[in-house]
Amino acid sequence: MGVRRSLQSGGAWLSFLANILTVLSTATNYWTRHHGGHSGLWQECNQGICSNMPCQTTLAVTGACMLLAAGFGIVGLVMGLRIRCHKGESLRGQTTSALHFLCGLLLLIALTGYTVKNAWKNDVFFSWSYFSGWLALPFSIIAGLCFLLADMIVQSTDAISGFPVCL
Repeated sequence: MGVRRSLQSGGAWLSFLANILTVLSTATNYWTRHHGGHSGLWQECNQGICSNMPCQTTLAVTGACMLLAAGFGIVGLVMGLRIRCHKGESLRGQTTSALHFLCGLLLLIALTGYTVKNAWKNDVFFSWSYFSGWLALPFSIIAGLCFLLADMIVQSTDAISGFPVCL
């Protein structure tokens, strides 16, 4: 297996992990822990009783960015798997990279906004759902870099294919 295929395989695996972590983070209610309960983007649980969160702008933006990141990440994963399984055109590789970078940007916006909202509260501690979102961020960006480097290899190979050079 060549470098290009290794980068595509690595990008697909990282994209898969980033998507699992993003969906897990978005869907669970353990973004913060506080005395007697925990809360997420959609529900707050106090002493075992869960209720929907009241509408707050910061939570709405965080939730929307997380959902968009999950959606773009899944589309990027599907495109990455198509590139990996078939001979991908250059445009598809660039689009896949762009989707992964956009996913990373949306994760950064969502998680930074949530951090700013809750960082200075004394009785609130961030929990595993929140940290899995942060863990998805580098996976998504590195997946985008893998697909971008694989695409650069494809383009450079195409560019020098007509030269009578023995490489």
